[in-house]
Amino acid sequence: MSITDLLREDLRDFAGYRSARTESVAGDVWLNANESPWPNAGESAGVLRRYPDPQPDALRARLAELYGCAPAQLLAGRGSDEAIDLLVRALCMPGQGAVVVTPPTFGMYAVSARLHGVQVVEAPLRDTPGGLECDFHAVAGAALESDARLVFLCSPGNPGGTALPLERVAALAERLRGRALVVVDEAYQEYADSPSAVALLAAHANIAVLRTLSKAHALAGARIGSVIADPGLIAALRRCQAPYPLAAPCVHAALQALGAAEITATRANVAVVVAERARLAARLAGLPGVRRVYPSSANFLLVRFDDAQSAFERLLAAGIVVRDMRAAPGLGDALRITIGLPEQNDRVVEAIAEAAVTA
Repeated sequence: MSITDLLREDLRDFAGYRSARTESVAGDVWLNANESPWPNAGESAGVLRRYPDPQPDALRARLAELYGCAPAQLLAGRGSDEAIDLLVRALCMPGQGAVVVTPPTFGMYAVSARLHGVQVVEAPLRDTPGGLECDFHAVAGAALESDARLVFLCSPGNPGGTALPLERVAALAERLRGRALVVVDEAYQEYADSPSAVALLAAHANIAVLRTLSKAHALAGARIGSVIADPGLIAALRRCQAPYPLAAPCVHAALQALGAAEITATRANVAVVVAERARLAARLAGLPGVRRVYPSSANFLLVRFDDAQSAFERLLAAGIVVRDMRAAPGLGDALRITIGLPEQNDRVVEAIAEAAVTA
């Protein structure tokens, strides 16, 4: 069975929209896209008057090299959010079917599904001494029972920070072969001391991996994300994608950020974050009023408090904004704290210590 058999039946021969930039033609006078013949008055280079390449070869090649895949296995888009939406739209009929999620987790999986009228089936994470862990048996059962076409896993998890064992992901994909696509969201993979699920693609065509330049590569404002999967699925997703998903300045910024020197600097910054993650976790765990600090393989810590409201208010009073997780399932006393610069992390500790004193 081909992975493209999981596509919506009505989209299997869907050609999509062919924009002016998808045509392989050459010339020195370009009159095929109804663009202005003059540059914008505020942009001297004149680059922005032209529509951008939908999938720039240089960017795809550089991203493929970075993530350890072939360019034909990668589709670039507007952050991981677009990839999530494309997968739901391509595999799930509107108003039918199901996707499986593992709450507490990244909310866009459920948002994209619900906007498409697709049922969201939950297989909650288990709160264990080792952190928030995926119940793979429950995930498989939920997917098979609901006939879900998509299973969304987050590794390292958001907000828990737990990385998933690749052998368990592979076993899940094998169990769901021909039934569902297992999507592994690796937005925080750079901070993890574990291999990427991209290594599983050769043996499991029903695995897709999401990556982003928003976190470790500090390009959240450029909105560059990737989905890595079987080339047949990538080609189908490209047909479902908007004509010009990547703005030219954002592509330029991404290519600049992916140079050899810049990658070396990024890795050095990641090493600092990992060291600070351990230091901040140890300091927070020793504070009164801190109930638990979860182990994390990401660039944040999930922290439970005796009085989360007091801690949240004290942090805000100190000018520190963290993520309030109390509305998430099972996290009614928790905040998520991104790892900042060392001096910023020190301010977090000081503010929480003051909250404990005044509580």
